[in-house]
Amino acid sequence: MYWTLELARWLEDAPWPATKDELIDYAIRSGAPLEVIENLQEIEDDQEVFENIEEIWPDYPSKEDFFFNEDEY
Repeated sequence: MYWTLELARWLEDAPWPATKDELIDYAIRSGAPLEVIENLQEIEDDQEVFENIEEIWPDYPSKEDFFFNEDEY
């Protein structure tokens, strides 16, 4: 399983919290690339409820990870 920002972006608007099956269904309905669906299928725990993308991909960058000073603009 590998994630990139481009792939993870497809799950930003997913109906969180969600199970693996709900996320797969959402990815299919939203037209996500096959790689997103394959990554979700590789998740081992079928019954776990995920609260956000960080629980699936712990390295998902948050707003704090970007060094953008909003006050400047």
